[in-house]
Amino acid sequence: MPFVIASRTMISLRSRCLFSRSRTIAVCAALACIALPALSAPNVQSLASPADKDQIASILRQLGRTHWPSQAEISPDGTMVAWVAQLGDAGSRIHLAGLGGMSNDRLLTAGTPSQTDCNEDTVAWSPDSRQLAFLSDCQSEPQPQLFVAAVDGSTAPRKLTTATGFIHQLAWSPDGRQIAFLFVPNATRVAGALAAMKPAEGVISASNLAEVQRVAIVNAAGGALTIATPANLHVYEFNWSPDSKALAYVAAAPPGEDNWWVAQLYTQASPDAAPQSILKPSMQIALPRWSPDGKQIAFIGGLMSDQGFTGGDIYLMPATGGTPRNITHGRASTPAWIDWIGDSTLLFTEYVDGHTRIAQMNTASGTAKALWEGGESIGSGDFSLSLSISRPSNGDAATLQTALIRSSWSLPPDIWAGRIGQWQQITHFNASQRPDWGEAKSLTWTNEGFRSQGWLLYPKNYDPGKKYPLIVSVHGGPASAVVPRWPYVGYNATAFSSLGYFVLFPNPRGSYGEGERFTEANRKDFGYGDLRDILAGVDTATKSLPIDPNRVGITGWSYGGFMTMFAITQTQRFHAAVAGAGISDWKSYYGENSIDQWMIPYFGASVYDDPAVYAKSSAINFIRKARTPTLVVVGDRDGECPAPQSFEFWHALRAMGTPVKLVVYPDEGHGFTNPDHRRDVLERALEWFAQYMPPSPS
Repeated sequence: MPFVIASRTMISLRSRCLFSRSRTIAVCAALACIALPALSAPNVQSLASPADKDQIASILRQLGRTHWPSQAEISPDGTMVAWVAQLGDAGSRIHLAGLGGMSNDRLLTAGTPSQTDCNEDTVAWSPDSRQLAFLSDCQSEPQPQLFVAAVDGSTAPRKLTTATGFIHQLAWSPDGRQIAFLFVPNATRVAGALAAMKPAEGVISASNLAEVQRVAIVNAAGGALTIATPANLHVYEFNWSPDSKALAYVAAAPPGEDNWWVAQLYTQASPDAAPQSILKPSMQIALPRWSPDGKQIAFIGGLMSDQGFTGGDIYLMPATGGTPRNITHGRASTPAWIDWIGDSTLLFTEYVDGHTRIAQMNTASGTAKALWEGGESIGSGDFSLSLSISRPSNGDAATLQTALIRSSWSLPPDIWAGRIGQWQQITHFNASQRPDWGEAKSLTWTNEGFRSQGWLLYPKNYDPGKKYPLIVSVHGGPASAVVPRWPYVGYNATAFSSLGYFVLFPNPRGSYGEGERFTEANRKDFGYGDLRDILAGVDTATKSLPIDPNRVGITGWSYGGFMTMFAITQTQRFHAAVAGAGISDWKSYYGENSIDQWMIPYFGASVYDDPAVYAKSSAINFIRKARTPTLVVVGDRDGECPAPQSFEFWHALRAMGTPVKLVVYPDEGHGFTNPDHRRDVLERALEWFAQYMPPSPS
């Protein structure tokens, strides 16, 4: 259960072991004795009325019934789809079906069909579509291992690894002889800054906190595991060359959580060869993709605030090195995922004006053609807005079969497959699910020369004759974007609509979806221009809709948590706030977080070279102006937005006499994994707004 701050004393936190089902790796650690305020019992007095509590419980039950598939992969020959089905909190299994759908659905497993408490996931098709590689711990493995199974069931699945460490992102070589994957030898935690950090203890150095992620390779027919990349490079993403002899990858010196923002593009001819840096970029880079003829490498480069949430422009460069060429310069959108479908044709997805678009580009002429656009969230696996595509023929997207997970506020998540824009629904996990929230409408406005877009969710059972409160939900990033998506159990603001609130999801300057100039527009200006854009969006909504200006609140997580903290020190327009994993003081944050390299592109210098630009955007420096009742929540092992930032803000608001509560969740990182915690944080936020900004004024 979470710890709720009550008074001040010394405590010692017990040793704990966190098991993350979503990544299937055990993380055990002893938390050191630290000086913190005392923590009260979790069953504190509820803020909400009994009627509100009943409605909140109903919302949580509905969100908990949603079945979320986590991966969808089309076979290279375009005839079958594999997907990973989650079994609630119990585990996950792999299913196969032809494009006809669930009528021919069957289970593929290294265990037994009746097992429900093990995990099988991370699927990858062999180039000939006859085999499927996947991870499984269903044979009583101490951790997930790599298996290969014949799709026709003619042979039992074969175990290829007995590794100790974290395995993910499987990729067959184009010739079908080898399987490569990202591997953290002897990992004690899931790779990535979103996961809970190891507790700091003993003599601290960057090296003893680092766990290095490398590319490992196994022969698909069996044999020893070979670690291909050197121990002095942390690899984030990789791609096989078309002749199966070399790798291209994005990597940086350890520690990996911190240095993605200064990563370079490497090629490596073989496991025994030395890596060659072919690009030291001035921006963040992601998704290196070798062209089918082996002559070029495409990638996405831009101002990105988080690894894995890709956005920027598309670049091409010679595979032997050279100057990259931006082939989407000035495009009023944000490409997020790419793949080659011909020697001179790229398929890509992009954020555009709060929507998702699929397009193809002729790389020789630079001309692009939109293939599909929709107000929904799409993805097939690890990368945002990704597609799984069949083996290309003749560079024409019209010949491709694709698989993806689709969802929106009106469309619950399921697997779809088929031609682009002509998909057929493969699974019907959520056929009985219906939205328990109001209608969503796209809202656009201009401010200071920038055009912003946002999504406005209407209250459930909206009556234009009534006045309603409004909650502004600011996304994280800041380089990200809100596109319509079915809500999950965890901290998301869609649930407020079910209680009778308008909810505004703005995409202000700094967001994806309007081009790279727009994404870069909040550099050295956090909390100012983007807050003015958000307030202009609030004005746009309140001018035409029955919104009570005395019942406007704000919330957000990560950068959205910072914006929540900062906003209430800049304006009195917000009457309640919930700040999740926020940042209250950029100067102290620089020395506390595990990912400080992301700040240089945004602030222009380190805090030691230009402290003034960090102080300018620090909420703590304006705390005497804050009067908004605020709930502050955070994980105690958050490396991206460390808990001391939330403690500092809570302490300052308490000193100012502003109503405030701080809730700290044990063994949680930046992204919560414990299902009880995910429910609890949403329930507390719903209750907080119901108390200080009730849906129906008393």
